[in-house]
Amino acid sequence: VQLQAYGGGLVQAGGSLRLSCAASGRSFDYYNVGWFRQAPGKHREFVAGNRWLDGSTDYSDAVKGRFTLSRDKAKNTVNLQMNNLKPEDTAVYYCARGGSWSGVRLRTDYNYWGQGTQVTVSS
Repeated sequence: VQLQAYGGGLVQAGGSLRLSCAASGRSFDYYNVGWFRQAPGKHREFVAGNRWLDGSTDYSDAVKGRFTLSRDKAKNTVNLQMNNLKPEDTAVYYCARGGSWSGVRLRTDYNYWGQGTQVTVSS
């Protein structure tokens, strides 16, 4: 399975971006999906994760209320709508897929990762 994240770019603070993640040849059905980010010099951190079994979504405190994770079955993508972006949101964003029996907050919950897409928020 190969995941491809795209949609990153440069945006001013307060702006919005929509990231998407596509899976080559595979559906996201029956799997948990998540987004993580890694800023320069920092560890990769959890952003949002959706559980297949009950449809619930967790968000980190840093993005709660501003970011929304969604699944688009028709396009077979997982999306991250990011609103009211802040300079501290600047990072490379990664999508990931994990088993439906796993959690969604830890890197070890996922076994497939996309290559990352850069998001830069200017002040």
